[in-house]
Amino acid sequence: MEIPSKNAEEEGGELNVPEGEDLQSDAPKEGGEDLDIADEDEEDLQLDVPQEEEGGSNDLQLDVPEEEEGGSNDVQLDVPYLEGQNVEEKEQENDEPYQFKGSKRSGLRPSIKAKRTRVLREGSSESKDIRLLETESLGKILVSDGKLLSAEKDEFILHECLVHPALLFHHNPKSVFIMGGAQGSSAREVLKHKTIEKVVMCTNDEELVNFCRTNLTKNKEAFRREELHLVFKHSMNELENSKQKFDVIVGDLEQHLEEDACVMPYTRSFYEKIIKPRLNPMGIFVTLAGPAGVFTHKGTFTSIYQTLNSCFQYVRPYHAHVPSYEDIIGWVMARTPGGAADETNLNQCDIDMLDRQIITKIEGGELQYLSGATIVGSSLFNKIVSSGMMNETDIPKED
Repeated sequence: MEIPSKNAEEEGGELNVPEGEDLQSDAPKEGGEDLDIADEDEEDLQLDVPQEEEGGSNDLQLDVPEEEEGGSNDVQLDVPYLEGQNVEEKEQENDEPYQFKGSKRSGLRPSIKAKRTRVLREGSSESKDIRLLETESLGKILVSDGKLLSAEKDEFILHECLVHPALLFHHNPKSVFIMGGAQGSSAREVLKHKTIEKVVMCTNDEELVNFCRTNLTKNKEAFRREELHLVFKHSMNELENSKQKFDVIVGDLEQHLEEDACVMPYTRSFYEKIIKPRLNPMGIFVTLAGPAGVFTHKGTFTSIYQTLNSCFQYVRPYHAHVPSYEDIIGWVMARTPGGAADETNLNQCDIDMLDRQIITKIEGGELQYLSGATIVGSSLFNKIVSSGMMNETDIPKED
């Protein structure tokens, strides 16, 4: 329907009204019945539109029942994410947002306004405090020592992006080594691929693994799979001392690079001396590489990209927006050559080919977030981030 111009009369235009008919308005006539928008059986929310009084205003008033003494108007949610009984629930003493810790260098510090947070599960060890919390904005979130590990509503974005591009670019992945990944989410995504025969998940955080295996029902099936082998050691030491090679190695480690324990996995010597020798021909290494936004890419992401670019012949960076971190998050994958006959690289990809691989290689034939077009488009960066990647000079060589 074309809406005539407000100044139609001034411009010489006319409003055409059929002869014999008045121009009708949908508004109720003065003195008519009040507009009733609520069903008779609904009494919770009343929308009153009083007639204008002298000197008053007809602003829309929204009446919400006030909180009764000792009560609460919070929406009460069940806990389908958990199994078991005796769920411990605690209401925070104040209404302040939950304060998350984060990395100064990597920038992975979410600013979620998680008011009225309920503690659903708690666990602890000599070295860390683990909590499963429920928030208004992100549902259930997993927190370790105040650091957000994942959020129920968007963790699938993180772990699909970390795992599936590498396994889809590999022609026939059978063996996968996961560095870290204590939540089990990366293992869950790897095990969706029909060709997988063995997954080694190596982490020194046994307490977190046990907590997640017990409480994160979405990952329970993955922990039960016979293809999954748990190793409770430092993943660097395990790879260095192992003689086994893998088709894909996944770096699912926290990006807190100011901490000494996490510096080594991002050096050139680590990639050259530990990662590359443990990859089969045409094997792929992929790692979470931290924030990749306009203001945050110059910390971890660009350094990891250039370090891998100095070690591998084929490198592909990519990114996605993750709401729980309120930023763009980046990943980088790199592939070893496949000999004299190798003429392919990670940057040669086709949307239709990737869609076909998702259908044929993955159980169920689809993913929640990724598609062929999403994977191809995720490697397109804006000029600022692209320039930052190309001009990065920080390439750590030693631990």
